[in-house]
Amino acid sequence: MFRVFTATSMVFLAAFSSQPASAESIFGALSKAYEYNSQLNSARAGVRVQDENVPLAKSGQRPRVTGTSGISNSSSSSVMGGLGVTSLTFGVDISQSLFDGFQTRNNVRAAKAGVLAERENLRNTEQNVLFDTAQAFMDVVQNRQIAVFRQQNLAFLNEQLRAAQARFEVGEGTRTDVEQARASRAGAQAQLVAARAATASSEAVYRQLTGSEPGRLQSASSLRKGVPSSIQSAEAIAFSEHPAILVRKHLIDAGLFNVKAAEGAFLPSLGLSASASHTYSESSAATTHTNSASIGATLTVPIYQGGSASATVRQRKEQLGQARIDRDVTYDSVRAAVTSAWTQLQSSQAAVAANRESLRAARLALDGVIQERDVGQRTTLDVLNAQADVLNAQIALAQAERNTVVSSYAMQSAIGRLTAKRLGLNVHIHDPKEHFDAVADMWYGLRTPGGR
Repeated sequence: MFRVFTATSMVFLAAFSSQPASAESIFGALSKAYEYNSQLNSARAGVRVQDENVPLAKSGQRPRVTGTSGISNSSSSSVMGGLGVTSLTFGVDISQSLFDGFQTRNNVRAAKAGVLAERENLRNTEQNVLFDTAQAFMDVVQNRQIAVFRQQNLAFLNEQLRAAQARFEVGEGTRTDVEQARASRAGAQAQLVAARAATASSEAVYRQLTGSEPGRLQSASSLRKGVPSSIQSAEAIAFSEHPAILVRKHLIDAGLFNVKAAEGAFLPSLGLSASASHTYSESSAATTHTNSASIGATLTVPIYQGGSASATVRQRKEQLGQARIDRDVTYDSVRAAVTSAWTQLQSSQAAVAANRESLRAARLALDGVIQERDVGQRTTLDVLNAQADVLNAQIALAQAERNTVVSSYAMQSAIGRLTAKRLGLNVHIHDPKEHFDAVADMWYGLRTPGGR
């Protein structure tokens, strides 16, 4: 009986693990997430929004041109009669800042630092999305395997219940054997329902991240390339490359320039202005045309601004101090993530080897218990317990294999190297610099580089 079931199980597992050429690999899932994930696309849009802060800051160096026009009508009356005058004026005003206490220059530098910070934030989002996708992929694979194991276990227990009933009917077994087998089968049915629910839940997460349903999925292996040789080297790489840390460094740079820009409000400013106008006047007495033009420079020396400029400087300094504290907090978070990923990778690799040996031993033990039961040396409960050991070993091995793959991706994410480019995904690599170059020096235009 057991040999027939074992052969059937091996055929079932072979059919499950032997995936056709069309089965999706973990890299295919990662490619879909890189291209279609909404969270990642939102982060890319955030970079484009940040890019526009640079031309906004540069506008402080550029001239302002304003066209003006106006019409007026006046009338007067006296004992000699009335007089009405209609005037129509057209003009152009031009203003140009020559010096603003270095505020514009520092605002531009702060904006560029903000752009660099947002790019690193995008890279951090990319890492998180790719890791979540890899985890979701392995969750689907694991939960499907567990559901298969649960289904096989239910089939085995059905056979044990049938055999126990047959032995009871011929007087070779007891009612206790039958009820124990029936109770185990009922528990297996509930576990199978839970396993299928877990599979559906993990498939929903996969769909959310990749935008597509998980079809046949290939088994995946852990990442080997680029894994640090020690936890110390992993921390060194993370501290120099992790985007979360680089975000904080760029925000500190932006904070420094914001302080300098705020301090510029205490310096004198110099501006140039020019205007030209034409006035047409018409009255009952005469019609006149008047042209006028002017040009001049204005020097403004701030003396007291009600305390607003001082408060702004103090506020910017506190923001800079907060940014430096946030950098230290991020260092601690990255260090903890590296340690966690490293220890999980090491423990999961050891667990795979241990659980494989445990499964091998549990199968041999089950085979022996069944044979001993058949000759009256063991009970049905012994067989059920041995089968539970096999099932637990199968599930533990599937979980350990899943944890090994996921922890390898967590390790790459922890050191800041889980990107589409480093993974070699078959996708067009998004370059945020392209949009920045298109808008950074744009003087005019309402349409975005994307055509909106």
